[in-house]
Amino acid sequence: MALLDDAIDACGGLARWNSLNRFTLHLSVGGTLFSDAGHAREFKDVTAEGSTRTQSVRFTGITGGEQSGAFQPDAITIESLDGQVLRTWHDPSLAFPTNGAHALADELHLVFFCGVAIWNYLTTPFLLAHPDVVVEELEPWQEHTEAWRRLRAQFPPSLITLASEQVFYFDENALQRRADHDLLGTHVAHYSWAHEDFGGIVVPTLRRSQTLGPDGTVIAKPVLVDVEIFDAVFE
Repeated sequence: MALLDDAIDACGGLARWNSLNRFTLHLSVGGTLFSDAGHAREFKDVTAEGSTRTQSVRFTGITGGEQSGAFQPDAITIESLDGQVLRTWHDPSLAFPTNGAHALADELHLVFFCGVAIWNYLTTPFLLAHPDVVVEELEPWQEHTEAWRRLRAQFPPSLITLASEQVFYFDENALQRRADHDLLGTHVAHYSWAHEDFGGIVVPTLRRSQTLGPDGTVIAKPVLVDVEIFDAVFE
């Protein structure tokens, strides 16, 4: 598909991506989803290390630098800095508690959410070339004065994502600038910008999720999720 090919080429190309195995990020994650759950600073100034090939991310420096958290599809763990497993959540899912508690109140849920989000953010648009992901190009979208091209993606159950269906928007340079999807019961627009080249892979270093109103317009505040990537290393 022409748009997907353009997007992948704009971010470094499939050959470069397929030559990689690991990534290391220095980043901060926040927003009202975190602060409302009592975790305003849990993911401030942390290191994320993971695989480019399989869904796995380890966060070091969470809870004020005192612990680490690991995301894998079959288990989430909270560990001490010396590697002792403190808590484990087996077979996690996005079906968070509905008993009135905040969806991210539990730190295990927080690690799971951040693991899913960061891994998918970092691997897109390459992830869209996965043989089990179904993509369809939609009509262009007018974003203020710019015309953005769009792809609808359907993700298989074998890939853990924040939403099984998402719509991705790409600017005139074929760089991803927005993704619309459901997020914990709310329809959101997830914007990305300030792209930088890290070893041949182009990554948006700023990301922000905002609520979409009933008419499809973006509600500026509150910012649900706010991500800043300070540095990225691929190998």
